Amino acid sequence: QVQLVESGGGLVQAGGSLRLSCAASGRTDRIYTMAWFRQAPGKERELVATVTYSGGSTYYADAVKGRFTVSRNDAKNTVYLQMNSLQPEDAAVYYCAARDVGREYDAWGQGTQVTVSS
Repeated sequence: QVQLVESGGGLVQAGGSLRLSCAASGRTDRIYTMAWFRQAPGKERELVATVTYSGGSTYYADAVKGRFTVSRNDAKNTVYLQMNSLQPEDAAVYYCAARDVGREYDAWGQGTQVTVSS
């Protein structure tokens, strides 16, 4: 019902910035919360940030607070993750996900690789 496609990943030096984008299509009217997750090799997938409809509420993992900013453009059905002051520990595959209120994250993107060099 909902398809998500991430873009914007790549290689960046420590201290640099990247902006990830996630475009949603399909039944986007059923999306209430959009989120970014990440998974590094050998580690479990972790929640990075979330944003609700119209950007009314945001959440950030402690590890990224003050460095990452999540935003949402509902007219474009797109969520963004601005990542500043990137560090090697931020390297991971980043996934966007979407859910309706009261439901699980059942729509996932394919992931985009973020590599940070020191």
